[in-house]
Amino acid sequence: MLIHIHPDNPQPRLIKQVVEILKKGGIIVYPTDTIYGLGCDIFQHKAVERICRLKNVDPQKANLSFVCYDLSDLSQYAKQLDTPVYRILKGYLPGPYTFILEASKQVPKILKTKKDTVGIRVPDNKIARCIVHELGNPILSASFPGEDIEEYTDPEIIHDRFEKLVDVVIDSGIGGIIPSTVIDFSKGEAELVREGAGEWTS
Repeated sequence: MLIHIHPDNPQPRLIKQVVEILKKGGIIVYPTDTIYGLGCDIFQHKAVERICRLKNVDPQKANLSFVCYDLSDLSQYAKQLDTPVYRILKGYLPGPYTFILEASKQVPKILKTKKDTVGIRVPDNKIARCIVHELGNPILSASFPGEDIEEYTDPEIIHDRFEKLVDVVIDSGIGGIIPSTVIDFSKGEAELVREGAGEWTS
């Protein structure tokens, strides 16, 4: 199913339709402030496994991240954020960054790495954040299988390829080709893991 959602004024009726699919364990393709990604409700274990099968990765080794609505939402899923880290996150979010933090008990086991960390995003994208807000908890943020991101910028092409593998493809226009910048805070100090769409100066 291909659904056209307005990038600046997401239609509430369509957001609700997407959320109903997520609640039933569905998989969606959705826009972020960087690239289109695969998503599901992080508490729908079977949906997470479906995405991992699609990507041909082991959930425990996949370093999966997820999308939160805002910083207060994010702080439920990360162990006590100390003030300096919180301040840094506040300065950069919402934005094209993935922060690796110590996972709290709220994070489903399937999404924790062996080091007990988790990647969390708050993208500057109204559709992604409206979905999370309506759902009431985060959605998974996973890239498409393969290395060629440029293949996955056009929602209609994505729909043609993944129609039988996902439940919904959201079309909000052509997506980007540069992924998020990844910063690891799990050891206390900021460590740049991947340089992506977001500038990092800290």
